[in-house]
This record gives sequence, C-alpha cells and structure tokens, in this order.
Amino acid sequence: MDDKSRAPDDMDDDDDAVDMRRGRFGRGVMGSAARRRLKSLSFNRIFPNILTLLALCAGLTAIRYGLNGQWDRAAASLVLAGMLDGVDGRVARMLRGTTKFGAELDSLADAVSFGVAPAILMYVWVMKDARGIGWALCLLHAVCCVLRLARFNTMVGQPDLPNWAHNYFTGVPAPGGAGIAILPLLIWLHSEAAFFASPVVAGAFLLTSSILMVSHVPVYSGKHMRLKPQWVIPMMAVIGAFAAFLVTDPWETLSLVGIVYLVSIPLSAWSFRRLQLRSQAELANAPPGPAL
Repeated sequence: MDDKSRAPDDMDDDDDAVDMRRGRFGRGVMGSAARRRLKSLSFNRIFPNILTLLALCAGLTAIRYGLNGQWDRAAASLVLAGMLDGVDGRVARMLRGTTKFGAELDSLADAVSFGVAPAILMYVWVMKDARGIGWALCLLHAVCCVLRLARFNTMVGQPDLPNWAHNYFTGVPAPGGAGIAILPLLIWLHSEAAFFASPVVAGAFLLTSSILMVSHVPVYSGKHMRLKPQWVIPMMAVIGAFAAFLVTDPWETLSLVGIVYLVSIPLSAWSFRRLQLRSQAELANAPPGPAL
C-alpha cells in the first residue's frame, strides 16, 4: 500500500510516532493526540455497540428475575434481548458503523444472553428437578450456543457461496436457539399447563435447541429479504397487528411465534434444497466456455 492510499488518521498516527522518536512529545502533546483520536470517533460506530450492550444487560437481567422466581419478567427480558440483537447489526449496516470490535462484542454478548441466560433460567425453573441430567442438558445448550457462534464467526466472508445461499443460516442462530429452549416456559406462562413444566418436556426442547444450533440445517435468515412495493402496506399492517397482540396477550403471541419458527425450519431446509438443485441444473445445462 503506497502512502497516497492511506487514510488521514493513519498519516496522523505516523506523524505522532515520528515526533515521539524525535523526543518532541511531552505529556500535553500526547494527551492532545489522544483527544484528537477520541473526537474523531463517529457516533454511528458507537450506537450499534450500545444496542449490543443493552441486549447483554437484558440477558443478564433475565437471570436475576429467574433467580427470584419472576418467570414472566425473566422471559420478557430474554425476548427483549433477542429484539435488540436483531436490530443492532442492521443499525450498524444502515449507519455504516460496522467494525471488527462490534462483531466480537456481539458474539460475546450473544454467548451470555442466548447461551448462559436461557440455560440458567431453565435450570432454575424446572430442570433442577432432574438433578444431574437436567444440569447436563442446560450445559449442553450453553456449549452448543458458543460453538455455533464460533462457527459463524469463522464462516463469515466465505467467497465460495452462491448469492442465494446468503439468505440462509447454517444451523439455527443463537437467538432462535434460545427461543426454542424457553418455548415451554412461554407456553406455560400462557396456559399454566403442568405438562410443559415437566423436566422431560423442557429437557427435550433444550436438547432440540442444542442440536439445531450446531447442525448444518439451512435456516432462512431474512437479512436480505426484499419486498415488492405492493407488499409494503400489507406487511406494515401485519406488524401493527402483531404489536397489538403482543401487548394484549404477550405469552400466547410469543408461543405462537415460537411454534411457527419451529415449523419453518424444515420448510427452510426444503427451500434451500430446491434452490440448490436448481443451481446445479443450471450449471449442468450451461454452455461450455470458449476453449483457451
């Protein structure tokens, strides 16, 4: 990289380094250089990280409410953490504030909010009655969540994926896994059915979430979803109706969302396979390129 291609900030840092080598830096000059760097930090780069930290705080707050037996507030805190996590990345891209620091912070926050917090919450709720097996299933959920995040971080930017494949996650994302893990709690908050407060049922959901997070099942991401103009108003109406139901009957609404999400997983796998077969057929029928 030549000198002309470097950013102005890099050139300022080089000038500061030269001054330090020449012995012309005093404490006041060093302090002014640090202040210049702080002043040049855009708020667009900070705001997405603030949302990530709020999601982390919501996940930790769910643990606090769970330890106090306030299951409704604990579940609401986890849902809030999931909403904030779904927003921070999109806000970062909109504000052009994506940074490597933000990506690492997001993964660490997800490990706590969607790995550790649901595991502790489910153990304190019913899985403690299963003793060692219950704790093992809670640990499995947390471990699989961390493994899923590590795999996702190493897969980012793979150049060999076709364009349509970027519409799918490999395995269930961490917030989705947390939602599946606490789905029995959400249904129980709505119906108070003892069936869902059983360690057997809750353990089955924990095992399912763990397997899906580390699996290679394609799951539709929705990040690159595009709406036609005629679908904008109906979509806004659906969102408004969802918000109304969420306020009037939150646990029934969230339970329905969780069930729909579970049903969508095999549909996503079928859609991915259909696109994969179509892509392979197009490659097979493509005319050969000119001979070299």
